[in-house]
Amino acid sequence: MSECESGTPSFEMTWSSTTSSGYCSQEDSDSELEQYFTARTSFIRKPHKDKDEQIDWEKPVLTQAEIEQKIKEYNSQINSNLFMSLNKDGSYTGFIKVQLKLIRPVSVPASKKAPSIQDANKAPRSQVVTRRTSFYLPKDTVKHLHIISRTRASEVIEALLKKFMVVDNPRKFALFERAEKDDQVYLRKLSDEEQPLHLRLLAGPNEKVLSFVLKENETGEVNWDAFSMPELHNFLRILQREEEEHVRQILQKYARCRQKMQEALTTRTPG
Repeated sequence: MSECESGTPSFEMTWSSTTSSGYCSQEDSDSELEQYFTARTSFIRKPHKDKDEQIDWEKPVLTQAEIEQKIKEYNSQINSNLFMSLNKDGSYTGFIKVQLKLIRPVSVPASKKAPSIQDANKAPRSQVVTRRTSFYLPKDTVKHLHIISRTRASEVIEALLKKFMVVDNPRKFALFERAEKDDQVYLRKLSDEEQPLHLRLLAGPNEKVLSFVLKENETGEVNWDAFSMPELHNFLRILQREEEEHVRQILQKYARCRQKMQEALTTRTPG
């Protein structure tokens, strides 16, 4: 499949899901509820319960003959119609399955009428959304994407968000590859430029050898550029309240100490 000259990501998508999605929260233009969800779930870090370990795998670069052979081997091992196909230009297309394991709610437009596919394609991602609804994706939602070998991990993330009409910044999310070996689970975060279909081809169709997971982008530092202006203002208000509470506690502590010292002085006689 060829890339569009307009700069549109070069992949096509077909979708299927093992769970149905549903909206399950209130809506408001700039509601305290939305700010509460954002601050409590994005700003405050929770301890990880996932025991997955991180490991790096070296990915070999295949020749065209090796790619063709790998595709034949891959197609002979699957029991469905989710085949890979080699294109005349040397690229190849196929399917990847992505499991969505999101703990936090996502934001979607709070419109009564869902936009059509044509409207979604025409609307720029930078368009300001004045009304939002907080939305928890169903647990263990799975999506199949039909992509091309040149499709990058960042484009897969954008495609998944677009499917659910999520207006959050894609940089809040990350795509991981997950593998099971010797009763251990290994997890690795993909870089934006990595090509998931190439990884799928190298690993074969076995989901225990390799599967893809979309999770929150947990990094060592908070990526403030990924948050909207209302979210950042909300964080500042939270910090101000925490600072004021901390100052109040310190003042109370020293006031109690001063009071006890004064009481001790009044009970003692000079000399």
